[in-house]
Amino acid sequence: MWETIILQPMTNTLLWIYDILGHGPHMFGLAIILFTILIRAITWPLNASQVKGAQAMQELQNDKEWQEIQKKYAKDREKLAQEQMRIYKEKGINPFASCLPTLIQFPIIIGLYQSITRALGATPLGMLQLARTAYPFLHVQNIIPLNSQFLWMDLGRPESIQILGFALPTLAIIVAITTYIQSKLTMPASTNPNDQSAAMSGMMSIYMPLLLGYFALNFASGIAVYFITSNLLGVVQYAATGRANWRNLLPGGNKKTAAPARKK
Repeated sequence: MWETIILQPMTNTLLWIYDILGHGPHMFGLAIILFTILIRAITWPLNASQVKGAQAMQELQNDKEWQEIQKKYAKDREKLAQEQMRIYKEKGINPFASCLPTLIQFPIIIGLYQSITRALGATPLGMLQLARTAYPFLHVQNIIPLNSQFLWMDLGRPESIQILGFALPTLAIIVAITTYIQSKLTMPASTNPNDQSAAMSGMMSIYMPLLLGYFALNFASGIAVYFITSNLLGVVQYAATGRANWRNLLPGGNKKTAAPARKK
């Protein structure tokens, strides 16, 4: 089922885009970028749900009823959790809406990695497997072997640049930074550091950059190209809604400060 639903369509989509662009150097990297744009367009409803969920969570932080509940049950975690679920249900808030698009990415990441590995197969066995995967209309014999060169990197191998004798994983660093920026921009401002949803968002903004950076460090650099393109598109999409909180990028920027008292 994984082969039929995920791997074959993704591999053939990449091959189809690559075939349209031509078979020269850098074209497979461009195919990955265009493929990422396509994935972003398909998953736009999920991303829109993420934006809506983040806005709802932000509005909840200013809700007086919720603030009173937090104060009342500050020492009763179980009761606070029950009241939180009740508030979520009454206001139609899905606490997992901001995490769902990220979780949806994992099958795409795995499928893309396997697709790139399969598409770039240079051994006789790898080419035979690719020929069996490709749909008949692609005429794969005219495409393989694919040209894996993109800019300074080989898309089928982990990327690094030699600087003063050290291997610097530039793409992994860029992946971690852009993932951090995207997660911070979509994080709602918080008035209560003990709020469970705020704590979960804060943890995700730390763990996800490290996790995706680790993937980019150890797997084919084509994955890193996908991550960076997806992150930049996510920032642009969210900024276009006018809700991007750029202050979140600064230490303590996700804390709302009370308005200064007016002088009499």
